[in-house]
Amino acid sequence: MSIQNELRKEGIEIITKLDPLISNDICKNVSRRIVETFPNFEITEEELCKELSQITMYRAKMIEGMAEANYYYKDSSIYFNENIDYSDIEEFAIHECIHHIQKIQDDDGKLLKLGLCTYNNLKPTGLALNEAAVQYTSCIIIGVDADFEKYYGISLVTPSPSYYPLECSLLNQLIFFTGKDILFKSTLFSTDDFKNKIIEITSEKTYKKLLVLLDSILKYEEKIVILNNKAFSLKDGDSKADNINKKIENLKEKISNNYLKTQNIIIKEFFEYEFNKISNLEELEQFRHKLSDFAELIGTTEDYTFFDNYYVETMNSLEHKCNMLENGGQETALSKKRTNPILAFLQKLFKYKNSKEFDI
Repeated sequence: MSIQNELRKEGIEIITKLDPLISNDICKNVSRRIVETFPNFEITEEELCKELSQITMYRAKMIEGMAEANYYYKDSSIYFNENIDYSDIEEFAIHECIHHIQKIQDDDGKLLKLGLCTYNNLKPTGLALNEAAVQYTSCIIIGVDADFEKYYGISLVTPSPSYYPLECSLLNQLIFFTGKDILFKSTLFSTDDFKNKIIEITSEKTYKKLLVLLDSILKYEEKIVILNNKAFSLKDGDSKADNINKKIENLKEKISNNYLKTQNIIIKEFFEYEFNKISNLEELEQFRHKLSDFAELIGTTEDYTFFDNYYVETMNSLEHKCNMLENGGQETALSKKRTNPILAFLQKLFKYKNSKEFDI
């Protein structure tokens, strides 16, 4: 299949090639902004600009609701939606230029990796995680502020309010445990550092489970876009519209469920690792603060109780661990019976809150 046919299959129809002067300016400006944002990675503007100058840029018709720009690795091209204002092209280009930097191919041109995404017979694994990582990195470069939003019934703070908000929200939770620099390194240079760090903290099984859940969220989002476009093409009163709307609502529910499943895995697996590392009272207090701080990152729905329940249970476990540390690691009869009045209050508070109907 020719590249033109492959693009049409993806809903991309070329209109015109971008003026070379504009393309060159984009490459120079993107190179400068990346280098200025990540000075510790020892990338020079000259080297990066030379690499980005291999990209050909086009204006194109694209499916409504899909990405406003698209990088195609086979011909190292970026396709910008015809509706994007020229003054905004550079910001969209940053995301796609990072994809170009990420690209690792074999001698035959077969794609092997794009950042955190690996390809096996061109089937991607970790596509959603990589898109989130590239978008998060782009937001850092551009200077986008995190914002409080509501998507599919989930109230959350996301570092990328406009693009991949759910995926970036979950990535933000992972970064809470791994740190940002290791993510940026793996995103820009397609290393396994970020992956290996997550496996070190949890397990390879957990890492793979996270990838599957994130990929499912992205897949369902793309299906919703396709269904919305079908619905818009129908005439008023068409009986097919009801069926499409039911499918969309079903997909939204799946997205919400898989977001919360992913979040719950992160909470349980990562904090279990942190809890098991506690060996003194200082580390115990640090853990207590870390668990409280994490509450600011979670997404919630009207009936979501997992984190609240986990918080109370873990605080009870911390109280028990504190007693043991104070007694040189020995469990006493008093420590078994002792009940912290603050924990008792929290349990009552969470029970009361979860019994109420509320909308964030």
